[in-house]
Formats: sequence, C-alpha cells, structure tokens
Amino acid sequence: MTIRHVLPIVALLCASGLATPVLAQQNVPFANGVPVAPTGLANQPLGKGPFFYKTAEQQNIRVTVLLRDVEYPYALAWLPSGEMLFTQRRGQLRIVRNGVLDPKPIEGGPAAFFAGESGAIGAVHGYMNVALHPQFAENHLLYISYTKPLGDKRTAGAVARGRLDGNQLSDVKDVFVSSYVHGALAMTVTPDGMLWLATAGNAEAQNPNSLAGKVLRLKDDGSVPADNPFVGKAGTRPEVYSLGHRSVLGFTQHPATHEMWISEMGPNGGDEINVIKPGRNYGWPVVSLGRTYPGPWQAKVNEPTHAGYEPPIIYWMPSISVTGLTFYTGDRLPKWKGDLFVAGVRYGEIPGTGRLDRVLLNANMEELRRESLLADLHQRIRDVKQGPDGLLYIATDEPKGAILRIEPAP
Repeated sequence: MTIRHVLPIVALLCASGLATPVLAQQNVPFANGVPVAPTGLANQPLGKGPFFYKTAEQQNIRVTVLLRDVEYPYALAWLPSGEMLFTQRRGQLRIVRNGVLDPKPIEGGPAAFFAGESGAIGAVHGYMNVALHPQFAENHLLYISYTKPLGDKRTAGAVARGRLDGNQLSDVKDVFVSSYVHGALAMTVTPDGMLWLATAGNAEAQNPNSLAGKVLRLKDDGSVPADNPFVGKAGTRPEVYSLGHRSVLGFTQHPATHEMWISEMGPNGGDEINVIKPGRNYGWPVVSLGRTYPGPWQAKVNEPTHAGYEPPIIYWMPSISVTGLTFYTGDRLPKWKGDLFVAGVRYGEIPGTGRLDRVLLNANMEELRRESLLADLHQRIRDVKQGPDGLLYIATDEPKGAILRIEPAP
C-alpha cells in the first residue's frame, strides 16, 4: 500500500471521528532558548544506604554513604598520606581524615565567585577541580580551578597554585587567568608536570587565536611548553593544544597509552568522550552528534558530520550530561579492571536522573558494551575517582550532596 492509498483512509477516519490527527505534542515553555525542565523526579533525598546492586559483569557491589549533607561537592583528590580532599562549588576546599570531615574548610585559598543553583541556566561554579603537583610529597603544591572575581561584576576562569600545610594554604598565586574564559574550567596535572585546562566555547571554539572552546597545555608554573602544537604560528594562541570543544567537564589519562581523555557535554544530546591529540580540531560548533535545545540537529543530517574533524570515541544520545571520568585500574573490583567510568548529572534533559556509566572497551579503544549504574539514587553525579584503596568514589552535586564509596558486595 502506498502513501496515496493511505491518505484518503486517514481523511475518512478523521471525518468520522474515529481518528484525530496529531499536530504536536504539548506546548513546552522555554527560558533563554532552552526548554524548561520538568521537576517530577528532581530533588529526591538520598537514602540512608548502604545500597546493593547486581551488575552485568557479575561484579556485585555495595554503595556506602561516607559523607552526607555536604553542599555541592565538586571534585575529589587524595593526598599521599591517604586523606581525601574535595572542593565545594561555593569556593571551599575540604579535607577528610580517617573518614571524618574536618568541620573547618582549609584556609588561605583564592577568593571565588559562584552564583545560581548547580545545573540551572547561568550557574557559575566557584571552586571546581583540585589536583596535586606530581612532587606533592616534597613540595606540598596543589592546584585549584576556580571563577575569579575581577570587580564590576566581571569574572575570569583561573587556576591558583598553593602550598598545603595541614589546614592552611600558603604562597597562593594564580598561574592562569583569562577573562575570556567563562563556564566550567576543567583542570588536571599529569605525572610529567603538565597542567591541562579545558575551556567552554561556541563560535570562538573554531578560532585558534581565542582561548574559548580549547584544551590548553601549560607547564606547572603556567608557562607555555615549547612543544605545544601552535607555538610560533601566526594568529594562534601558544597555550592551545586542541580546539573545537563545547564544554569539557573532566580529564583522565589513559593508564597504558598516557593519552588525555576528556568528557565533553553536547547540547541536547551528543555528549562525547574525546581522545586529545595535538593540534586537532574536534568540530564544535560546526559538527555534533546532538540536537540544539529547541530540537533541530546541531549539524545538517545530510552531510558527513565529522569529515575533516576528530570524531568522538564514545558518545551519548540522549545526553547524560557528562562530568567526571576515570579508568579503573585497581584489584578490588576485578571484573571492571580497565573499564572507563563516566559520571552524569542528568539523562535526557530530565533533572533527577543522574547516573554512572561503565564503558567496556577493546584493545583498540572501541566500545563493546555500556552499563548504567546508580540511576535509582536520583542524584547528580559530579565526579568519579579511584581511591588509593582501589575502590571507586563518587561526589554528588546536590544542595545536600554526598560522598559515596563503591566496593564489592560481601
């Protein structure tokens, strides 16, 4: 039967009242060009725990709540002595000793600006990532990415370096400041002493003379390495290592290849995991595997979306709003060894649907299967890290946030 045979039948059914033509779904309200999110699953309190799960690889787990009612924990790190550090988006650095949170934040950190509820349009994070210098045991240096207030309601993306002694930071100074950087500023430090940053961007992401929408590579003091791909080239910023990025929320280094992997939020779908290569262009905003917030595809569907650009190694459609990521290399959860874990703060643009995705890759770094975990907790999962004990730790991005530990089920 062809369409010319079907249309008269549909018209007859409509005329008889047996069928009603569907012209649209509901009228969805918009704010600043983005659909207003439904709240039916949002703001659910975290249960007492522990929580037990069967998982696909028969790596059954127990999830324990280590800390609760902590305002917006953002990123995790560990000192060589085993104490846990975490940042809070309001602009605080905290320390946990022997499982107990010190009630006083670490003093002496940089002053930061934050605004809005995390996840809301226009929200600004105060403190973001924290990372240790590779020689921390000798020099006690650590780095914090943060939003720096400049006065007159202006801000800048910045990274401060300071010396940690007990509950005090000293010798704090900025090693990176750019008033052109807005939004989340992802940051990490690799064992070779390189400071990696990633900035958000739209049209300027394709401009090599702008810091917006880029992965940047610096030395530990903020200076530019001589072997960066654009050093000495006219019309380019020497800090730039790769370009064409939308909004990078996390870094991790592959344990075998030592390549940098990033988690990059797409628009309405099209979240990506990218492997960063020097001088490469990752396409934003020209190409994407996601839709714009009003609905149309970001890229034209009748064109090869990544011709001439670096494609993602993993992507999501719908989006999970990717944040932190890490490779699991421990022995405590052996059936997950080598897997990539990616945190997400919401699925399909619906608040209250955060999750942790586990991705199994083959030797060629090609995805074989994917499993979603912890979705029933209804928490915004902001960071995932492997602790020194070989277990996985989670930070939930909530007004009453929590630090969770994933361990084998007894």
